[in-house]
Amino acid sequence: MRSRSQVGEHLRGTSRSTVLTPDNVERALRRISHEILERNSPDLDGLALVGVLTRGVPLAYRIAGNIKHFEGLEVPVGSLDITLHRDDLHSGEEPEVRGSRVPFEVEGRTVVLVDDVLFTGRTARAAMDALLELGRPAAIQLASLVDRGHRELPIRADYVGKNVPTARGEQVRVSLGETDGEDGVVLERDLGE
Repeated sequence: MRSRSQVGEHLRGTSRSTVLTPDNVERALRRISHEILERNSPDLDGLALVGVLTRGVPLAYRIAGNIKHFEGLEVPVGSLDITLHRDDLHSGEEPEVRGSRVPFEVEGRTVVLVDDVLFTGRTARAAMDALLELGRPAAIQLASLVDRGHRELPIRADYVGKNVPTARGEQVRVSLGETDGEDGVVLERDLGE
């Protein structure tokens, strides 16, 4: 039997299915944290995390918290605003710039860019461009909670919480406690397609 919200969504022409529950999100982030540690050991002193605004930032802080819990290591965390590096800005459009906050030198560090969803690869490319304006890291790695495919650029994540095959018209919606009040990932489909 469907809940009222599911019935309402169905009547509006949208189908929603849960991809990750709150427990799944936490488990995926713990696994990503372990994989980051394994790949970058023993040189963890040069490690840093940079979250892509908006939802990449709380994910980066959670990964840093996991690394501190597992290894007792404080990994610096920053936030990156990629707005001015996007390739889909139209001339005359006034973009909302929120500003980056990277309170450490990226020069010579291994920087893990963290984002919620990897789709076409254009956001990751913009994030790399924005990061390189701050200095020349020794390496850039990419962590994504969800990889939904459909790449338009030759970019892949080094760390993925969950691979979710999707159709182009589907939407992956990530909710996090810090930004949305609760954790979860849902896949939305327009029933008219």
